[in-house]
Amino acid sequence: MEGAPQSHPYVPKDLKLPGYVPVVLSQSTIVGVYGLSSLLVVSVIWIISGRFPKTSKIDRLLMCWWAFTGLTHAILEGYFVFSPEFYKDKTACYLAEVWKEYSKGDSRYAARDAGVIAVEGITAVLEGPASLLALYTIATKRSYSYILQLTISLGQLYGTAVYFITSYLDGDNFAASAYYYYAYYVFANAFWVVIPSLIVIRCWKKICAAFQVQGQQKTKVR
Repeated sequence: MEGAPQSHPYVPKDLKLPGYVPVVLSQSTIVGVYGLSSLLVVSVIWIISGRFPKTSKIDRLLMCWWAFTGLTHAILEGYFVFSPEFYKDKTACYLAEVWKEYSKGDSRYAARDAGVIAVEGITAVLEGPASLLALYTIATKRSYSYILQLTISLGQLYGTAVYFITSYLDGDNFAASAYYYYAYYVFANAFWVVIPSLIVIRCWKKICAAFQVQGQQKTKVR
């Protein structure tokens, strides 16, 4: 019937998505492709990082993380930012399918919420390339590596905080079910809370230790 709300699986049900095309790929396919692709990236970086002399296992793991998160920000989130009508895609494009599926956990993506677009835009354009740069600085042992890693991780934590807080202030009712809420909204985003927090702590300690050593050296010179 003309004027009736567009049929879709998202909440709220009266969300208007003219031209919406249902997800074609199954959830297992979407998650499986992302998981296998991520595993491939991590495996390749782990193997390559083993060829760098005097690189600790922690630094190698960090290189894997920065590759994973950098590509996720730049490719996956970048697609969302620059594809405002992904929900109309009829070609079963994988990236469009990812966001159609993820929107079941947070319909603000399908609705093109301004806050979400702003956070994802900064993440994709700035944090994505910066994460790949962080990988390079670890591999080449650049002096600014810890400062860069600290800065990016703080940015990730800030973006995640804004993401959760804005949802809470708007009622926190954007998931199609409790399953999608906890699987997508909570669990999938938890990685960008836990890992950046650990990196911030590590980098803070490393930077403080470096200044302490520098201070002791100056004292000896005097």
